[in-house]
Amino acid sequence: MFCDILIDPTHPLTNYKLLDDIAAELAGSLKIQELQNLLAEAWKPYMKNLDTMFTDATCYESEMRYPTDQKLLWECVEKGYELMCEASQRLGIHRPRTKYLDVEKANLTYRKQRKHTKGQTRKITRRLLDLLGKILRETRKIEREHEGVKLFTDRERQTIEIITKVYRQQRNHFRSGDARESIPDRIVSVSKPYVRPIVRGKEVKSVEFGSKRNNILVDGISFIEKLSFNAFNEGTRLPHCIKMHKRLFGVELKKIGGDASYAGNANRELCTSNGILTSFVQKGRRAKEKREKEFVRQELARVRATAMEGSFGTQKEHYSLRRVKARKKETEILYIFFGIHTANAVLLAERLMEQQLVEAA
Repeated sequence: MFCDILIDPTHPLTNYKLLDDIAAELAGSLKIQELQNLLAEAWKPYMKNLDTMFTDATCYESEMRYPTDQKLLWECVEKGYELMCEASQRLGIHRPRTKYLDVEKANLTYRKQRKHTKGQTRKITRRLLDLLGKILRETRKIEREHEGVKLFTDRERQTIEIITKVYRQQRNHFRSGDARESIPDRIVSVSKPYVRPIVRGKEVKSVEFGSKRNNILVDGISFIEKLSFNAFNEGTRLPHCIKMHKRLFGVELKKIGGDASYAGNANRELCTSNGILTSFVQKGRRAKEKREKEFVRQELARVRATAMEGSFGTQKEHYSLRRVKARKKETEILYIFFGIHTANAVLLAERLMEQQLVEAA
């Protein structure tokens, strides 16, 4: 049986990549906002407190090794050398001479060391850059000498372009001598060139590698407001969150819960002009607030901290979003979408079951 369909034993499934093909087809036609409009319309009758919204951002990390410059350069060297040798073999010529074996031994010795001095790190980085530059030059030379022959497939050609971009980024970064220099559109993985480092400033993990998502939470149900593999400031997304809430549920917002990153002056003025109560701490000298208003603010802050972080933890721990195991950008977005809304569906199903048990009793 496959997906509730009985398979004829005399005609078994032979495509072992069937699930991957299905995921790729779904990922190619995924339209997040349109699907979320349909889900909100179907779930709205079973939801309460539609006039209250919470918002926060989190990062869903990709399944990949921690990308130091030396690991990334050696990965590029390995793939580039393999492609250069493959092209030489297809043409029936001797592969160009390089110092691949010497650098391989030096890199292995460097990796075995528990601690590295600054001089050792710069030395191995220089050798890796020199070797990678040599491999790319020899590969281009082979191509120029055999213009009429298609040496590489489209996928291999794409890999060479990615390796070339990594080489240029790392070479310029090495020459600058500034370890804290910011590199625009920095590639941290050859197999996942779309992943970018996202600085989160956490105590345990200051940098994360994956997709950043800003979401809204209404009655415990999460919806994706923005999903990107590039870092963005979630504090500027509050007006978009308000518009999205209006589009999904068709009701006016009365309460918003968000952390300090959303408490900018523009957002405060927007909420005040629309008569929306927020969880933002009052700026300046503390004026005497009404006890009811202060209680609402504290309650919104408390619920935001528990509900939002709880939803993120549930999705990551129980719906395979702690480390997203996808190999393509579109498939990774698909896994995140299904993980979030599967958690929503399970939560609603539990509520309906509890309601039926109460009615039956």
